[in-house]
Amino acid sequence: MATRIGVDVGGTFTDLIFYDDQSGEIRVGKEPTTPSAPEEGVLAAIASAVPQGRLGAAEYFLHGTTVGLNSLLTRTGAVVGLLATRGFRDILEVRRGDRDDPYDLFWKQPPPLVPRRLRFAVTERMFFDGRVHTTIDLGDVRAAVPVFNAEGVTSVAIAFLHAYANPAHELAAAEALREAGFDGEISLSHEVSGEYREYERTTTTVIDAYVRPRMSVYLRALESLLTRGGFTGDGLVTRSGGGAMTFRDAEERPFETILSGPVAGAEGAAELARTLDLGDVITADVGGTSFDTCLITDGRPQVMYEGKIVGLPVQTPWIDVRSIGAGGGSLAWVDVGGLLRVGPDSAGADPGPACYRRGGTQPTVTDASLLLGMLNEGLLASGLRLDREAARIAMAPLAAQLGFEIEDVARGIITIAAANMANAIREITVEQGQDPRRATLAAFGGAGPLFGTLLARELELQRIVVPRYAGSFSAWGLLGPDLTQSAARTRIMKLVNGTVDDANEVVAGLFERIAARATSTNGATGTVREVAADLRHVGQEHTITIALASNDDGRITSSLEDIRAAFTREYAKAFGHEMDEEVEIVSLRATLRAPLPRRSSEHPQVTSPIESRAEAIGDAYSFTMGEWTRFRILQRDPLEPGTTVVGPAIILEETATTYLDAGFEATVDGTGSLFITDNREAP
Repeated sequence: MATRIGVDVGGTFTDLIFYDDQSGEIRVGKEPTTPSAPEEGVLAAIASAVPQGRLGAAEYFLHGTTVGLNSLLTRTGAVVGLLATRGFRDILEVRRGDRDDPYDLFWKQPPPLVPRRLRFAVTERMFFDGRVHTTIDLGDVRAAVPVFNAEGVTSVAIAFLHAYANPAHELAAAEALREAGFDGEISLSHEVSGEYREYERTTTTVIDAYVRPRMSVYLRALESLLTRGGFTGDGLVTRSGGGAMTFRDAEERPFETILSGPVAGAEGAAELARTLDLGDVITADVGGTSFDTCLITDGRPQVMYEGKIVGLPVQTPWIDVRSIGAGGGSLAWVDVGGLLRVGPDSAGADPGPACYRRGGTQPTVTDASLLLGMLNEGLLASGLRLDREAARIAMAPLAAQLGFEIEDVARGIITIAAANMANAIREITVEQGQDPRRATLAAFGGAGPLFGTLLARELELQRIVVPRYAGSFSAWGLLGPDLTQSAARTRIMKLVNGTVDDANEVVAGLFERIAARATSTNGATGTVREVAADLRHVGQEHTITIALASNDDGRITSSLEDIRAAFTREYAKAFGHEMDEEVEIVSLRATLRAPLPRRSSEHPQVTSPIESRAEAIGDAYSFTMGEWTRFRILQRDPLEPGTTVVGPAIILEETATTYLDAGFEATVDGTGSLFITDNREAP
C-alpha cells in the first residue's frame, strides 16, 4: 500500500487526486494552469486538495506533463545544433518527399527545428551491419563548436548513419564536442532510438535535444518545490507509450514524455475497462483546450511505435491518442466564407472563456454550454463562478455577424464541436476497420460528460460510462502505472532455422541496455520482461508488430511456426488477405516493467469540499427534442448504487457536469460509475 498524488497539467486546468491507500480517502483538486510556470499551478492544486502535512506522507508523486509537447507546439524549445553524416545534412528538410495532406494545394511542411546554418556535415560513415565504411574526421566536429557558441546553441543532436548498429562515431563526436569547449546538452541518436529510418531517427534525436533543457529545468524546479513542501517520496512521469519513468529518467529521455498528459486518461480508461469488463472502449477526454480519444481493446490502449507531432515523427512507443483542438475553451469564429467554425485556437487558462470573467472576450464552447443551460451557473471550481451574462455579451458580436439569435449560434457551436469530436473518433475506429457502435464510450475530463450523449447521437453508440471523479480522471489514471523502460534494435533477419537464437542475442543486449539506464524506485516489485518483433513479408516496406512469448528472463520461447502464424493472422486482419511469401524480422523490441504497489481499493469514495445542494429544476436545451425543456438538476455524490436517473437531467459533481439529454437514462453501478444508455425509439 502507498499514499500517492497524481497531477495532470492540462492546457486550461491542473487536476490533482490525493489518494490515501490505507483509508481509501480521495481528495480532488482543480486549479487554473499557469502556462508560464506550470509548477506554480501544481503547487496551487496541492495547496487546495492535499491535507496540511500530508504531502510528506506520500510515497509517490505521479505526473502527467505537457511541457515537452507545448515546447514543440509553440516553438519555444532550445536552440539546437545538428551533426549529421556528410551527405545527410539536409535530411530534416528532404523528409520523405510526401505530403501530410495530399489534397491541400497550399500545404507547407513544418519548418525544421534546426536552421541550416546550425547543421554541420561530418565526414564518417557506418555500414548497416556496424562495420566502419569511413573513419570519422573529428576536425569537422571541432569546427562546429565556435559557430554553436556564437549562435547561442544550448543543445546538440548527433545523428550519424547506421549509428544504431555501431555507436562508436557518435560517442567520439560527443567527446570531441566536450573537449572543444561545448558545455550544453548532447543527444545521441543511438541512445534515443535503436531503429533504422534515418529521417525519423534524426528528427526524434533533434526533438529530444529541443525539449531536453526545458524539461530538465521544469522537473528540477518542481522537485525542489515538492522537497521544500516536505515530499520525500519518488517523483514519476507518465511515458507516451504507457507506464511511468522517474524524474531522472525523464530528464535523460524527454522525448518519451511528449504525450505524457493525454496518455494518463487512456491508461485510466484501460484500467476501468478491465475492472468493469467493458469490452472495447472509446475514450472521450474533453478538457479546456483539446479533445483526446483512444481505442481500448482487450483492456489495453492501442500502441504504435512512431507518432507524429506538428508534422514531425517521433520514433518511440506511443499510445494511439488522437487530439484535436476542441475543448471547453475552444474559440468560435467565422471563416472567410461566412461559416461558423469552432477551434482549434483556445482561450486556454489565461484569459479563459468569457463566462469565467478573467478577461476573456471571445465566445467559446463553455460559453455556449452555459447559454444553453447545459452548465449550471455558479461555482465551477477553484473559486471560478460562471457568469451567463458575460457569456451572452461575448456571443452577441458573433451572432450579429452571422445574422442569427444568440441561442441559435450557441446551438451551432455545440453541434459543430460534437461533430468534430465524432470525426476524430471515426479516425481511430471506422478508418481502422472497427465499428464504434459496438464499443462503450468512456466520457471524462471537465467537459467529457457534457458531450457524452451528444457523441452517442452522432455515432449511434448505445452505452456511455462516466467514471467517478470524471473531471480529474486523467489524474486518477496516473495513480496505477508500472515503472516501464523499453528499447528497440533494427536487425533484419528472415524467418529460417537459427533466427530465434539470433533474435535472442539481440533481445539480451536490449535488456542489458535497459537495466543499465533504469533508475530504481522504492516499492517497485519484481520485473516483468516483454518481447515483440516488427515483421513483414520480404520485399515490403512497412511492418506489423507482434508480441512474442518469452520466459522470465526475456528469452523468446515462440517457435518459427508460432511467429509466422501470429504474423499471418494479424496481416490478414489488417489487409483482408494472406500472402504466400517469406517473412522477416525487421526490429526487435524489449520492455521491462516493474509494478508499483497496487491500490488497495479500486473504487474509494471522494471527499468533496463542496456542499451538496437539493435537487432543482431548470430550463436547458434538449438536442434530442430540438427545443428548450425542463431538466432535473441533481448532485452526483448522494446517488446510491442502483439509482436510475431518467433524462432530461443535469448531474453535478465537483469537477464535471453530466448532461443527460432526453431519451437517455443513467444508472449508478456498484463502483459509483454512471452507465448511460440510449432508450430512444429507433427511427
